[in-house]
Amino acid sequence: MAVRRSFWPSKWKLVFAATALGGGASVATIANSDDPATSLKLCTAVPVRLFRLSVTAATIAFDYEYSLMGLPEDSDERVRVKHEVHTRSARRLEELCFKNGGIYIKLGQHVGQLDYLVPLEYAKTMRESMLNRCPTSTYDQVCKVVKKELGGAPQEIFDEFDPVPIASASLAQVHVARTHDGQKVAVKVQHTHMTDTAAADFATVEVIVNTLHRFFPSFDYRWLVDEVRETSPKELDFLNEAKNSVKCMDNFRRLSPHIADYVYAPTVYWSLSTTKVLTMEFIEGAQVNDLKSIQKLGIQPHDISKLVSQTFAEMMFKHGFVHCDPHAANLLVRALPSGRSSIYGRRKPQLVLLDHGLYKELDTYTRTNYAALWKALVLADANAIKENCMKFGAGEDLYAFFTSILTMKPWERVIDPAVDHLAIDDQSELQIYGPEYFSHVTELLHRLPRVILLMMKTNDCLRSVDNALLQSPSLGSFLIIGRVSSEAVIKEKLSHAKSLFSLISIWLEEISLEARFIIMQVALWVLQFRKSLSL
Repeated sequence: MAVRRSFWPSKWKLVFAATALGGGASVATIANSDDPATSLKLCTAVPVRLFRLSVTAATIAFDYEYSLMGLPEDSDERVRVKHEVHTRSARRLEELCFKNGGIYIKLGQHVGQLDYLVPLEYAKTMRESMLNRCPTSTYDQVCKVVKKELGGAPQEIFDEFDPVPIASASLAQVHVARTHDGQKVAVKVQHTHMTDTAAADFATVEVIVNTLHRFFPSFDYRWLVDEVRETSPKELDFLNEAKNSVKCMDNFRRLSPHIADYVYAPTVYWSLSTTKVLTMEFIEGAQVNDLKSIQKLGIQPHDISKLVSQTFAEMMFKHGFVHCDPHAANLLVRALPSGRSSIYGRRKPQLVLLDHGLYKELDTYTRTNYAALWKALVLADANAIKENCMKFGAGEDLYAFFTSILTMKPWERVIDPAVDHLAIDDQSELQIYGPEYFSHVTELLHRLPRVILLMMKTNDCLRSVDNALLQSPSLGSFLIIGRVSSEAVIKEKLSHAKSLFSLISIWLEEISLEARFIIMQVALWVLQFRKSLSL
């Protein structure tokens, strides 16, 4: 009981300190507001949100400290208790995100997409709730935003406007409408509270996370707050999102013309779009993980899996302009509008990319080295893997661990020359949340460039989509990644070739690589055929 008595006062000291510091940051942010009405609103809303955050943060922190106190590091009891604390804390964080809304939900969504970078209990809890249960704005609030942005009520600006949203996310919700010339459109309307409280919320969240890190050095997710702080203003600007969608499609036409017809982004209605309202062409299609609807379209999931892998490999390794939020709700599938079929008579898919708010640009150095790393991973080239990991700062001590997170395979499997060495046949094969690995994760997050952290998040989203489509290990995706990354590396080498001898050497390397991928593809077909016979 003595321990318990000393525990709770410490907890409330931390709550008080964090609330005071966060309150100071919030007051400074509110003082910068030019709108008296907004300032008054912030003065009433922010303290309540800050208090919830402070209490939740302190409760989570001390639940870990108190529950694990005295339990041996390697004991089964500690593992069991830690799982329970992770689960309780994830639920508390989930409740906080829904109560505070706005930026908090955005943070929760990021956590839900960071498999293997945060404890699995957090990722699973956030993924299951944050993407499907986002709060909605009332129709009155929607009308106010539309009138302020477009100069009239929805029923005036549009011929038809459905007051019930078809989808809602952390930043906005989408309504179906019809223009006065009869075009069916999707209207994305920003939640009214987003820009009001975003700055103050960021200030308070940052202070709380920094305070927790000071008291508990092993808790260090400052990088996540920094990432959301950097990306959210861009996501809140819907004209920026519209420009991203145009640039994305232009990149496919210029740099990847061989698949440009198979990737699509809805057309933007610029005259009906502002920073807070985005009007786009309405697209009918199946969500990429909706297997029943996909089957009704007469499209094979395997063809969609290949297209998704090809699309994002082209973005990462050739374009250097990457859609970094490719969860299932942002990827639609429809039959190719031209009606073309494969040589087997199957309907060909077209991938429709939605929500272009979050993109990352990779400079030439990062893009080329990231492509070289994936080429080495697919070909199980241990020396090249190490060399390219070191270029990203992983270091002698953590480069193998970095590759394990990228591929979800232990190092021994990563460098195994077998054609199926990267197949994910057991999600629990790599458990990186034992006590012996936590310090590795924290240190690696410090060393890697932030853009690589976002690429890792993108990889996790794509892996989840692939698993939903095929419901079995996908080797074809890795071969596609290997091919596209190799093409990007060869193209970069050719751009720097200064002699005929260099050109010939690079061409021979290209021929050798293509032959190797053909052999791997044949080996994969044989492996799949044998597995089908054994079923």
